[in-house]
Amino acid sequence: MNLVLKLVVGMAAGLILGLVLPLGAVEALMTFKMLVGQFISFLIPLIIVFYIMDGIASLDGAPGRLLGLTVALAYGSTVLAGCVAFAAGSALLPQLLDTAVQAASKPAEVAPLFQLAVKPPLEVMTALVLAFVFGTGIAVTGAAELKKVVGQGKDIVERVLARVLIPLLPAYIACVFAEMAYDGSAFATLKTFGVVLLLAVCLHWAWLAALYLFTGLATGRNPLALIRAMLPAYFTALGTMSSAATIPVALRSARALKVSGPVADFAMPLCATIHLSGSTITLVSCATAVMLMDPTLADPDWATMLPFVLMLGVTMVAAPGAPGGAVMSALGILASMLHFPEASLALMIALYLAQDSFGTACNVTGDGVIALWLDKLGGRVPQLAADKA
Repeated sequence: MNLVLKLVVGMAAGLILGLVLPLGAVEALMTFKMLVGQFISFLIPLIIVFYIMDGIASLDGAPGRLLGLTVALAYGSTVLAGCVAFAAGSALLPQLLDTAVQAASKPAEVAPLFQLAVKPPLEVMTALVLAFVFGTGIAVTGAAELKKVVGQGKDIVERVLARVLIPLLPAYIACVFAEMAYDGSAFATLKTFGVVLLLAVCLHWAWLAALYLFTGLATGRNPLALIRAMLPAYFTALGTMSSAATIPVALRSARALKVSGPVADFAMPLCATIHLSGSTITLVSCATAVMLMDPTLADPDWATMLPFVLMLGVTMVAAPGAPGGAVMSALGILASMLHFPEASLALMIALYLAQDSFGTACNVTGDGVIALWLDKLGGRVPQLAADKA
């Protein structure tokens, strides 16, 4: 929550600076924004390579059938949540967003004092393929030394994110809003922020209600009782803004759902890594809004957004390990698949981090549904039946 407050202060400071500073000073701010933006672009492939590779490699000791079923349920839930978010966003946002906002959004007109191009070490898709090839290879062969190297690489990237990039984000966002204030689009954009964030949070609640209603009917359980059992995990995630930090409470909540011990012990920590339905709802909703606001971007449609949603469920593997990991992992495909420019990527960061606690809470609470279905399917999957026994 401290980061969210700093971002709010950064936005306010940026608005004031953009309104009062002369052109030369605004150009200096744009130079700082350019440098941080180049640093973010450089880090994106490293985040993808080390986090996805480490996430897949860490599954080497997991039971095969149980792992496959858990991954299938988690990925299916994440993708379906993204599709629901786009269906709702594409239907509601054109009516909720003012035409004035769409007209005000325009490419930046203030240039930095100089340009510095830092080329990323890998293209986004190359990084994805590399991560999957080596992550799967480590999981299959049990290459301990390579797994150790990957883990150490992830630790380095995580430390850079936590100690360098994340502390820079409030200043970076301040520069973005200073630019928008200078060119006249800031207040129209801020007016949209509240609409998009409210829609995302409402979609989180609607998604969880639908999940638990369907699961309760399918398992013969009271949906309200199921949701009530997961409320401690939901509110803990609101406070911690971390799926990983909420695992102990999520485990207790899963047992309150009467999920068998072995299934809960396996499913809840794993789903904290691979099941990000709430984060996907937010990212898809925000991306749809940004595309509607920015006339330089393509209009959002199913042909564009469905591949993005399918890839989003993959790129966010192990994202909870990084601060703001979901949006940081998504920046690569936002740029490569949806062609978001730097200013739009900055808006995505600000929008996502503003509701990070609600997205995390939705992720964690949805994990309980995955555990319930794994428990229900135990009789059909021999390995699960053995674990439950």
